[in-house]
Amino acid sequence: MSHGKQFTLYSHAGGGPNGWKVAFVLEELGLAYHPIYLDLAKNEQKSPDHTRFNPNGRIPTLIDHHNGDYVLWESDAIILYLINKYDPAHKLSVTAETDKYDLIKWLFFQASGQGPYFGQAFHFLRNHPGEKLPTAIARYQREIVRVWGVLDGVLAQSPGGWLVAGRMTAADLAFFHWNDAMLALNVLEGHPDGEVDFEKQFPAVHAWHEKMKALPTAKKLVADREAAKAT
Repeated sequence: MSHGKQFTLYSHAGGGPNGWKVAFVLEELGLAYHPIYLDLAKNEQKSPDHTRFNPNGRIPTLIDHHNGDYVLWESDAIILYLINKYDPAHKLSVTAETDKYDLIKWLFFQASGQGPYFGQAFHFLRNHPGEKLPTAIARYQREIVRVWGVLDGVLAQSPGGWLVAGRMTAADLAFFHWNDAMLALNVLEGHPDGEVDFEKQFPAVHAWHEKMKALPTAKKLVADREAAKAT
């Protein structure tokens, strides 16, 4: 890999948020990376060219060429690696012990709660082959609302409306792209309990999301994603 960048990031040009949330951290920390966009529809993530780095055959995968070509996969593990190793100014990381565990707590919740439930809602509503499965769609639509409720209750009580330490951290970046994708794709269409008004029902999450969306890095990544999709 002779592209001259510190990192290679295997990702996906479409809306798959896990690769883009790693890119968000790389961009915010000013770390140079070369993205390789795999075509998931063609199962390129399962090809030997990728699974030699990531035996799980999913994205994202990160290679750190300044650390002996160290390879890491699982998006939130990658985020922890990046902020622990390459954030000496603590732009996205924290220093107090309890704040460190709070940040890890939110990354675990993102990985176990937000990501899987939001992803399954999209799958059963938009990608599931054959007949629609109303019970599966309803389950995951309700989970989106539940996760938003958890976030809203915490953000409403948090200084500055951030998840950890009263300021933006990697925890906020980890949640943003999944949230943005679900809103853009309108996966709550036909919610079994009635229409969901994101702004009115979850005002703290809405305010947080708007702050995140307005970041120059977030705008750049949206443009990068659209350019990648176009090619």
